[in-house]
Amino acid sequence: MIDPQPMSQALPYTDTKPVGHADFYFAVNATFRFILKRFGYEKLREYWQDIGTSYYKPVSEQWRDHGFAGVAEYWRVFFKAEPGAEVAVHESADEVRLEVQRCPAIHHLHENKREIVPCFCQHCFFVNEAIAAPAGMTVRVQGGNGSCVQRFMKRTAELPPQSLEDIATAS
Repeated sequence: MIDPQPMSQALPYTDTKPVGHADFYFAVNATFRFILKRFGYEKLREYWQDIGTSYYKPVSEQWRDHGFAGVAEYWRVFFKAEPGAEVAVHESADEVRLEVQRCPAIHHLHENKREIVPCFCQHCFFVNEAIAAPAGMTVRVQGGNGSCVQRFMKRTAELPPQSLEDIATAS
């Protein structure tokens, strides 16, 4: 058996900076745009899902090993390092709910007058769903384009699938 990743290592990477650099969001947006234009929407979805299953595999394992406490800890650490983020993380016995009042990526792209890929906010669902699934969890996203609610819950048969119409188009 593999020892669970300690909670103090909530992120799958190490960084000596206390806060990331917001210009990274330019690269993220440009990457999404390139894949979308060159290969189409389905390949962009596959890209997002691959990031969730491969790069974020240590996060998925942490969520599996630590349950909702691992989910909440990850998001607290993650958003603490995101420049300009305003996010409340609420943990209960049934779910972890992120209330994103100010998405750092969308805010920075708007502030710098960048054209945002319209389906940009969908990556939060596809990446997070790929992280959550191996841990026996799922995510539902509502809102977008700067503020949203993301709910991480146990995967059950009764739970309806995510409607992409519930995720706002970025503009």
